[in-house]
Formats: sequence, C-alpha cells, structure tokens
Amino acid sequence: MLVIRDNLILSVDALRAHKLRACLTILGLTMGVTTLITVMTLVQGANLYVEQKIANLGTNVFQIAKLPFAATDFELYVKAMKNKRIELADMQAVAERCTSCANVGASVSSVTSVRSASQELTDVRLIGHTAAMADIDTRTVEQGRYFNRTEDQRGSLVCLVGQRIAQELFPGLDPLGRTLRAGNTEFRIIGIYETIGSILGQDQDTFLVIPMGSYRRMVGSRGSVTIEVQAAGDGPVFEEAVDQARIVLRARRHVGPGEDDDFFIGTASSYMELWQSISGAFFAVFVMVSSISGIVGGIVIMNVMLVSVTERTKEIGVRRASGATQDDIRQQFLTESVLQCLVGGVIGISLGFAAATALDTFTDFPASVQTWVAVLGVVMSSMVGLFFGIYPASRAAQLDPVEALRSD
Repeated sequence: MLVIRDNLILSVDALRAHKLRACLTILGLTMGVTTLITVMTLVQGANLYVEQKIANLGTNVFQIAKLPFAATDFELYVKAMKNKRIELADMQAVAERCTSCANVGASVSSVTSVRSASQELTDVRLIGHTAAMADIDTRTVEQGRYFNRTEDQRGSLVCLVGQRIAQELFPGLDPLGRTLRAGNTEFRIIGIYETIGSILGQDQDTFLVIPMGSYRRMVGSRGSVTIEVQAAGDGPVFEEAVDQARIVLRARRHVGPGEDDDFFIGTASSYMELWQSISGAFFAVFVMVSSISGIVGGIVIMNVMLVSVTERTKEIGVRRASGATQDDIRQQFLTESVLQCLVGGVIGISLGFAAATALDTFTDFPASVQTWVAVLGVVMSSMVGLFFGIYPASRAAQLDPVEALRSD
C-alpha cells in the first residue's frame, strides 16, 4: 500500500514527463475557475457596495412616489403612469397626521445644464427639496449651509452643489457665494456637498439642489413629487410610520378597501431585496456558464487520463507484477487527476482575484475578495478532479497484469 507521499511523487514525475499535455489539460480548468472566481468576487463586491449605498438612505427613512422606484414589470410601470400625481398637499397631510413620523419632506428632480462664466456641464440632475430635507437627506453638506424654510417658501435663488459641479465650474476657486446659471435662472451657491463617488459606474456628484419653491417656479408645478419620511425610530415604530402614511394617502386619494395602493412605498429593505433578486439571477447565469467551463475542463482531463492509461499499460503491468494492488493503481491515477485540477484551480483563483482587483482599481466597478470564494474554488477543482478521474483510474486498476506486461 503506497502512502500519499509516494503517490504524489509518482504523479509529479508522470506530469513532468508530459509537460505540454499537462499544461493544456490544466488550462481548461483554469479558465473555468478564473471565470467563476471573477464573477463571484464582482457580484459579492456589488452586493456589499449596494448595501452600503442603500444603508445611506437611512434604516428609518422611506419614500412614497407615484411610480415604482425600480420596476421589473413593464406592465406595472405602464399602469402606474395612470396614477394621480402626488402633491405637496399630500406631504403636508402626512406630516400632520403621521404621529410616528419625525420629519416629512418632499423632493422632485429633472435634468438640466449648468454653467459659470467660463465652463458648462450638461446632464446635471436638478433636485428640488423642501426645507425639511435638511434633516432627512443623508448627503452631508461639507461647506456652507442648507437653505431654511423661509428661503424655500419664498423661492429664493440659492443652491447647494455636488463636488463635480464645484470642481469643474470653479476650478481652483472657492464656489461659496458665487453664482451659476441653471437653465435660464441664476443661483447663488450657499453649500457644497461632500464627495459621494460612483455607483456601478454612475457618477453621483453631478447634481444641484434648490428650494422646492424655486424649482416649481423654474420648472412648473405639474410634476409629481416624492414624499420623503423619516420615522421616529426603527423596527415597530418604522413599520407603524409606514402604515400611518399609507392610510393617510389612501384616504386622500379615495382608495377603497381591498383595492391596491395607487402609489409606491420604497424602503431600504425593499431596494435590497430587489437588487438581490436581480444580482441573484445574473449570478446564477454566470455560475452556470463557469460550471460548463469546469465540466469541459473535467472532460478534457478524463480523456487525457484515458490516453495516459493506454500509453502506460506496460508501466501498470510492471507495478502490478511488483506487488502493487488495484487500490494502489487507482489511487495513483486519481492523485494525478486531482493534482492537475488543484494546480489549475489555484492558478484560476489567483487570476480571478487579480482580474477582479484590476477592475476594482481601474474602473468604478466594485470587487470584494473573500476567503470563502477561494475555498469554493479549491473545492470545485478537487471535486472535478475526483469525479472525472474515477473512470480512468478504475480502468487502469482493472487491467490484467499479464496482458499489461505483454503490451508494447
């Protein structure tokens, strides 16, 4: 009975004798494991990144809008287009009647262009806020201040800007107190937000926040607003606030008992559930593709091992004549198969992590390198080696020693 060390030595010697064949065999599995590790690392990174960004919404904050915040059903979206728009009066009603709501505000947005004396930016997100959003919005004002209730009611021409607007319109200058033109209206900058960064490649610092009164004067009041609510607490208090806000809006919009809401409520948990369902579908598809690569690599290993058994028939006969049992022969060829898969797996894991890290470094796509992903890659490689190595190893072990010694 050979010990593991002897089997490893014999396997390494056999692989060294056919270096090109071994390299080509390992290559197939390496590609499969590399794809799997890269995809899993990127999906895990995206999940972690989205969790962090959604957490910035606030665990005790929810939103109410006319349209779904993220719809995967086109028919639902088309149906929602017929809903009545949500007005500022609805926000005021929620603020007055929701006892579990600490702060209630409203927001609305559109796209515009902004320019200073010498620079211009297009595709800027123009956001209208009520004054209460100062306590609800999780974006941090790094310099300056937020506008107050009086400035909101009067429609004062003041604004807060994202970092990209501050840097590109006023390079090397302090933007506070300076003016910029959004559309055909001039605004004085009173605040600058801290850098947010990008979400999956989408820049989040190109935006302009103005008082709701200014927004409605500039854009009009026909658009539907989004009600932003900060509950007085988490857990049961948060659920109670959501229920109270829903009851207030159903009553105002004359939604009868048993009828579906004609508005949509978004919470951090609902956003996360939607993202996980989307990412889970992509993850399943990519894992399937990676698994196919692994299976193909396993089939290649099995074919090569069968060829190896045929070429080494005499070697097997000599070993059997020298006292090696069927288990010894089986273990030797299984060790060769698993060793090739492990080498391919380790290389694939390294390349997968390297590819994911490069994407994270040189692009805006996030990656999360986790130990369990590497362990999964090693386990997958070992399982492929064992599964596809069993038949060639068994065939080698079942060779008749006398017939094997007679072979050329």
